[in-house]
Amino acid sequence: MKRMAAFVLVLLAAPGCISINLLGDSEGAPLTETVVRGDSGPKVLLLDVDGVITSSELAPSVFGLGTTSMVARVREVLDKARDDDDVAAILLRIDSPGGTATASDQVHAEIRRFRQERQIPIVAQLLTTAASGGYYIAMAADTVQAHPTTVTGSIGVIFSSLNFAGLMEKLGVEDQTITGGRFKDVGSPFRRLTPQERAQLQSVVDDLHDRFKLIVDEGRPELDRGEVDQLANGRIYSAPQALENGLVDRIGTLEDAVGLIEDRLGVTETRVVAYHRPSEHRRNLYTRSRHATPQAAGSGLGAGVAQAWTMPGLSDLLRGPGFHYLWWPGLETYGVAR
Repeated sequence: MKRMAAFVLVLLAAPGCISINLLGDSEGAPLTETVVRGDSGPKVLLLDVDGVITSSELAPSVFGLGTTSMVARVREVLDKARDDDDVAAILLRIDSPGGTATASDQVHAEIRRFRQERQIPIVAQLLTTAASGGYYIAMAADTVQAHPTTVTGSIGVIFSSLNFAGLMEKLGVEDQTITGGRFKDVGSPFRRLTPQERAQLQSVVDDLHDRFKLIVDEGRPELDRGEVDQLANGRIYSAPQALENGLVDRIGTLEDAVGLIEDRLGVTETRVVAYHRPSEHRRNLYTRSRHATPQAAGSGLGAGVAQAWTMPGLSDLLRGPGFHYLWWPGLETYGVAR
């Protein structure tokens, strides 16, 4: 125990050297409500979609305490809001490069279902990055506002898979996998894709891309399907570009988003509240959720790569083949196939 305490003190004392999630998010503890802005008026729930979107629990902390997956966390927050009739609107704060196709669709469905049940305003505020799955989720809101410096869009699909065939050939290692069904091991890291296999995977990617475009078509009714098809080529957009192309409704700050909600509700003041674990601190409108904090980040040579790789959920996301609504240019560094 003394050695563990000394280890923790060393980590805390190291200036700018490393950051590690020690306590997880107190999974299992009930959510607590904190007012992060305003003193009176109707409640506005601040709902975070922050970091990589996945339905898997994030890696445990040093003490073995897990962190709830984003899908489970969103559902838990919305279930609590269902029991509170004073919640009159949702401020959906999105800062995410996306994630798995399924998790993005699940979060979108949960928010959309809540909006249909309660018939209250939901304003999506896009922050630094709201790309791919992050933008997908924003389509559940009735209004989408980008921060002046937001990067959004990336309406597309990526299939991630590593290929070690060249390295194995240099080492004299052969793949001896036996399958029943010629497409059974498509995406195996031990061999190259055949043209037929690539076409089969492309057909799945195309179906998921069509699903993404359908969600955008439903979420942006002022755009026709032809316009959506043109915009959904995987490119990213600055806030002004997104506004010009009809992908967002407005450009503004978090405070502007609160003001918009107050206008919708016909009030001059609201109480913005956040639901969080007792171990999490939510002091004001700008406090980020724990999902935004990397679990480990070094400094010096390779720090940028280390920070990207250790972003909560990203390493789990790329551990095996998968289909993702994800914008992450650094994936090319890891040999991910598009």
